[in-house]
Amino acid sequence: MEHVDVIVVGAGISGIGAGWHLQNKAPDRSYMILEGRGAIGGTWDLFRYPGIRSDSDMYTLGYSFEPWTNPKAIADGPSIKAYVEGVASKYGIDRHIRFNHHVLAARWESGAARWIVTARTEGREVEYSCNFLFMCSGYYNYARGHMPDFPGAESFRGQLIHPQFWPDKLDYAGKRIVVIGSGATAVTLVPELAKQAAHVTMLQRSPTYVVSRPSEDAIANRLRTLLPAKVAYGITRWKNVLFSLYFFNAARKHPERAKERVLTMLAEHLPSETIARHFTPRYNVWDQRLCLVPDADMFAAIKAGRADVVTDRIARFDEGGIVLESGARLDADIVVSATGLELQLLSDVAFSVDGRAVNLADCFSYKGMMYSDVPNMASSFGYTNASWTLKADLTCGYVCRLLNTMKKRGLRQATPRIAHDVEAQPFLDFTSGYVTRALERFPKRGNRAPWRVHQNYAKDLMALRFGSVDDEMEFSNPAPGRATVGQGERVPA
Repeated sequence: MEHVDVIVVGAGISGIGAGWHLQNKAPDRSYMILEGRGAIGGTWDLFRYPGIRSDSDMYTLGYSFEPWTNPKAIADGPSIKAYVEGVASKYGIDRHIRFNHHVLAARWESGAARWIVTARTEGREVEYSCNFLFMCSGYYNYARGHMPDFPGAESFRGQLIHPQFWPDKLDYAGKRIVVIGSGATAVTLVPELAKQAAHVTMLQRSPTYVVSRPSEDAIANRLRTLLPAKVAYGITRWKNVLFSLYFFNAARKHPERAKERVLTMLAEHLPSETIARHFTPRYNVWDQRLCLVPDADMFAAIKAGRADVVTDRIARFDEGGIVLESGARLDADIVVSATGLELQLLSDVAFSVDGRAVNLADCFSYKGMMYSDVPNMASSFGYTNASWTLKADLTCGYVCRLLNTMKKRGLRQATPRIAHDVEAQPFLDFTSGYVTRALERFPKRGNRAPWRVHQNYAKDLMALRFGSVDDEMEFSNPAPGRATVGQGERVPA
């Protein structure tokens, strides 16, 4: 059985970042990356729908160690994929990837202080072992998106598409299209489809907040002409981090002011009646992720009459479109169900510790990356209110600190243990449908450190880069040939 010090699962933006950190901050560790698909990129390789782009700026979604130099701050999917591939090639990370290896299970053996990882490749199962397992597989199901059970959908004679599985070479020119949803995917699709379609309607059950910002960061582009690339990138990165932190915290502290500010910004692009009916939600700003409209492209499509927004509920599908609860109907040749992701924790890998199955929903999240009573395993889970990579970078750095501490102390096992009472809270404080549908399958967070999950880069930076690695972390060196069943309890392996 092939053995490495660290197995990283996933070759998306988190997994490639993990490879760089291991090479640079724990260079004496061997590692491999197991990727279930046949390409680098994760999200940015899977999604191929028209206009796909990030809703985070690339100065924070990009890696801290590799400047983003494209003038577009809000980048399209192919550009992001090329960036991640370039990083993997530049630093030799791609040489560590085993493609088409879908991880099925991982079992921890305390006596040997190792994980045995089972993966399927080419129709057979293979096993690898490692001392530390780093899950960088994202947070949603790649094989299935969320598709509601629409009444009468089987009678619809047009095409019903989920953006996660966009058909190759779909001809939508001159077609009537309804996009169901109001999240990032919907507000991306509507203006792009409207360039060729006869008409596009965004159908939402309730209003949502949207904001516009330029797709290029003028300050960043100016700084690049004056300063070295890494210096300019670092300044822009911190500028954007601090601005997003300020806006998020201000929105939570003064929700009415934040709402007024967002609606005032919208008034620059849309008439008041449209804003009141379609873009004034019942919830507060940042109770759900804020949708970004770069360069006001969706608003331009609405003003030009190429697109519109309808706020109503679906009664049923019929042969030619959708009948709404209000009695109105929408004719459609194509319906796109931009109804969200299906969240999936750590790719639904079956974990066990010394022969006992682990249900991660019964665990507490440790510093937002490890799990109570689960040894030598971490996962990368980004922010819901900021760029994913900000948290991924911090997580990778902490994993390397932990590995180096274990080596320095001559210890093989690190297990988060709850030392005293902690109150269970939902893992994510977010009301978006894709989150609430899956929360029961996620671990709990606590009401105190180190079990509290922050959505704050500054706090996490201090805690993960400079804080202690000993906070309720049990370091041990189990005797070979014996397996730990529970804290303080040992039985023969």
